[in-house]
Amino acid sequence: MTHLIISQFGADPFNGTVGMWLFLSIGAVALFVVFIPTVTWIDSRRKEREAFYRADTLRRLTESSGEGAKAALDLLREESRLERIKKREGMKVGGLINIAVGLSLVIFLRVMLGGGQGSPYLCGLIPGLIGVGMLVYAYYLAAPIE
Repeated sequence: MTHLIISQFGADPFNGTVGMWLFLSIGAVALFVVFIPTVTWIDSRRKEREAFYRADTLRRLTESSGEGAKAALDLLREESRLERIKKREGMKVGGLINIAVGLSLVIFLRVMLGGGQGSPYLCGLIPGLIGVGMLVYAYYLAAPIE
């Protein structure tokens, strides 16, 4: 087997290059062919199971009595409201993170490059202004949550 590797790559298997190549190729196959599809499949099964149980619960509530339909609608409204709150909080956190990344990038590039080579440190304003835009949307432009 090693003679095939030597003839293919022209490398000595005892100097470490072929061993590193084999290690990285096996790791890449394990990651992209086994791990990521398995995790994706497990996550989709979990979401499908949650949707099934939610639909079953709502069906049982609506079939139980006249009050069951009202309770089911209230439950749907509350879930929708909580989902919108969660999205809005995610926008706020994302905006703060982008501002912090932009500010740290400005400081890092300013210190590393000094001031004599133009102003490439201003590229840190890009994620910073994206963060400002996200915060402006989350606080002022998004529809109010009732």
